[in-house]
Amino acid sequence: MRGKEIAHMDPKYTAKLIRKEEIATDTMAFYWEKPKGFTFKAGHYCDMTLNKPKVTDEDVKERALSLASAPYEERLMTATRISDSAFKQWIEDFTVGTEVKFDEPRGEFTLHEDELIPAVFIIGGIGITPVRSIIAQATYDQLPHKLTLVYSNETPETAAFMSDLNGYAEKNTNFTFVPIMTDANPREWSGESDLIDETMVKKYVSDIQAPIYYLCGPPGMVKDLRNMLIEVGVENNNIRVEEFSGY
Repeated sequence: MRGKEIAHMDPKYTAKLIRKEEIATDTMAFYWEKPKGFTFKAGHYCDMTLNKPKVTDEDVKERALSLASAPYEERLMTATRISDSAFKQWIEDFTVGTEVKFDEPRGEFTLHEDELIPAVFIIGGIGITPVRSIIAQATYDQLPHKLTLVYSNETPETAAFMSDLNGYAEKNTNFTFVPIMTDANPREWSGESDLIDETMVKKYVSDIQAPIYYLCGPPGMVKDLRNMLIEVGVENNNIRVEEFSGY
């Protein structure tokens, strides 16, 4: 679920819900029929409008959603953390066959073209949704880009798409996956557990100034990470940011 301001574009595409599933604690994925003519780049988002909402408030019936599915995949997929907000309670009750409207996909949180420049994704929580799309498409296309994903959650149970991401790491020799669980039981989790800082990044990025960085997650986390990267010499133009609120 994104925290971006709604652009209030006229909805263009109607999509029907095929299925939904819980993919992590309090996190739901929704799979939609891909409307005819609907095209997008991995990492794009679009505004979703609910049909016949219980309320007429535009802020309740519309939200900007990142597309977690990759362009090559047959279905569209969105994912969100479920909370007590009116919008999220509405979508949690969606049943198969529910129809919504999507507008034109857009956004600049997409993989850079220069294959010689590494990409480092530093992601928190449900901020993984556009990155799942980017990594899936890069793996499918067998892109030569060197990709590193540092993905922080509290526990494995709260981390969405772990199975997918581990699978991409097995298939794609150019992709390094670094999951971090900051509150996991040490008897059940042997991986990284520290907060993301300069030391953590340097552990997995040999030349910290070489990559283009993609930061996505809660606004406070994104702000702190951006400041940290700038302090260690990363150019501001090499940092791309998406902020997710509404957890």
